[in-house]
Amino acid sequence: MTMTGRSTEEREPISDREQKRVALSYLREAWAEAQLDGVDADCLAQACLFAALAEFVTTYGEEAAATFTEGLGKRIRNGEFSLEQQRQ
Repeated sequence: MTMTGRSTEEREPISDREQKRVALSYLREAWAEAQLDGVDADCLAQACLFAALAEFVTTYGEEAAATFTEGLGKRIRNGEFSLEQQRQ
């Protein structure tokens, strides 16, 4: 038996950019569902950051993860993570 929307056939590898787009889509869907269940957005954000950093540490080690996070402040201040406000 196969799951709906998934195939057991071999697929061509997808690019990192496409994988990131798909991953973000899954996260946005889970985020919306959690909010519908009453989970606070701040709690979701903190849980996502924890899960992401834990994955970086597991994959790359503590020192590499720490080095990566050192640049986040500058990237945040430069607006890299700011969502554009829709103009009305």
